[in-house]
Amino acid sequence: MTRYFTEDHEWIEVEGSMATVGITDHAQELLGDIVFVELPAAGTAFEKGATAAVVESVKAASDVFSPVSGTVKEGNASLEEDPALANSAAESDGWFFKIELSDPAELEGLMDESAYTDFAAQAD
Repeated sequence: MTRYFTEDHEWIEVEGSMATVGITDHAQELLGDIVFVELPAAGTAFEKGATAAVVESVKAASDVFSPVSGTVKEGNASLEEDPALANSAAESDGWFFKIELSDPAELEGLMDESAYTDFAAQAD
């Protein structure tokens, strides 16, 4: 599996034509305690950069953007039941949705972990 990152602080882990999307650990630190998430329904199609989910914390509400174009296959029901999972396991069990890629070439514009770490450090 290959993991990529966006400038909007999402991560995307790709295996074949399927990908899992979530917010980065850095994003959850900026948001603070997450109290609510709204996830996309299975079958919803998104273009790259479209708002795909919403996350609300004690500080603010933020959009989660789709890093790629594709069709949602599954939302993380565990995250809806326990939104704090996005804080405690942001880059693992706290994933937001799984999406089938419609254009794998869109991955080329995303950052690897090293580039994202540098980006996040500069953004602070």
